[in-house]
Amino acid sequence: MFGSDFPRAEDESLTAQILRRGYRWLRFPEPLEQQYREDHRAGVHQLVRVAVIVSIITSAGFTLIDLWMVHAYNAMPLLARLCLQLPALIIGLLATSRRFYLRWYEPAIRVGLPLFGIGTVLMTSNAPVDHMPLIGGRLLLVTFFCYFMLGLRLRAALVCNGIVFAALVIAWLVGAIPFTIGSYLAFALACANVIGASGAYALEYAHRTAFLDRLSLEELAARDGLTRLLNRQTFEFRARGAWKNALALQHPIAVLMIDVDYFKRYNDFYGHQAGDECLQLIASAVKAAIKPQRDELVARYGGEEFVALLVDRTAADIEAIARNIVECVARQTIPHGASVIGDSVTVSVGACSPCLDIDASYSALAHIADKALYMAKHQGRNRAVVLAPKHNANGDAEIGAEGNSRPEARGLPQRTPIALSL
Repeated sequence: MFGSDFPRAEDESLTAQILRRGYRWLRFPEPLEQQYREDHRAGVHQLVRVAVIVSIITSAGFTLIDLWMVHAYNAMPLLARLCLQLPALIIGLLATSRRFYLRWYEPAIRVGLPLFGIGTVLMTSNAPVDHMPLIGGRLLLVTFFCYFMLGLRLRAALVCNGIVFAALVIAWLVGAIPFTIGSYLAFALACANVIGASGAYALEYAHRTAFLDRLSLEELAARDGLTRLLNRQTFEFRARGAWKNALALQHPIAVLMIDVDYFKRYNDFYGHQAGDECLQLIASAVKAAIKPQRDELVARYGGEEFVALLVDRTAADIEAIARNIVECVARQTIPHGASVIGDSVTVSVGACSPCLDIDASYSALAHIADKALYMAKHQGRNRAVVLAPKHNANGDAEIGAEGNSRPEARGLPQRTPIALSL
């Protein structure tokens, strides 16, 4: 009825944009990047703890082999183990405990792993020449362990391995390691980094894709299939969380209810397919009028009804938004031959003005907004009514007294008063 180019109900989600464009450099825009990092850290917790324990067992095994087979010229290998590698292992193990993991694990590994690798370089440079390739070869284990076992993102693993590689090259250039052995170890370590980084890139790319796919499924389940706004179940769940957060931050909350006037008559007159397209246009207009900020919610509440929860807005903001919703829908000029109040589709808006009261609740504000919507319809539809909550003797939010009506902004076909309770 409206053509094939009617506007979408909302802009493409950030997740969908990234999946479509790709993410070659393994980094998402914020806040998605931070969300991925937190999700990844939580997901690999048990695996990295096992990996650190394995590294402790492996290091103990190499220590026993060295005591049996390798006899260094001085005490440097022992000092490297006691002063660099052992503290790094202990700190890494402690950082994987539940108490410290989320905050301290990655910083601890970023420091501990280079120290461990530098300790191996010192042990190599102070070993007998015949044993230098054997000890230096352990740097390959350090490299692959860093890329695949410790749960680090590729960039962090590259930095850690880059420090270890630089330590080996410095030891080689200053003559602590013979030229031929140093050349061989440096080339082998460079190859290990190329192979490890390539594999780590593919692995992290797969992890990030799985993360985006999961978010896409969650978004699909959370949204109304027709308008792409939140569905009622998701809105109700998130609204209660938003209420708790607002109380904690001392931010007032407002609730708006929007209902399409005479929509059943519209469906009967034009058919259900035209009705679906009409709801898509109205959803787009409602969201454009509200311009939701972070933590604010807009949803299709059911049938032809929409709902919004707005955070940290003033009473004047809510009045202007409620009025703007009515205007934006009217400007769509969607023909409505069965309406008794005009020639185009209109909406009625009921709103509860901002409230911050620990004795109130989201349900109480929604009830007030619903009552305001009833008043808007009773007064003739195509208008907005805003009511402010007051409290009864029991401390429960209830409807305040209706204030005076006042004209709506210029451009609507008829007057749209805002009723305010004071």
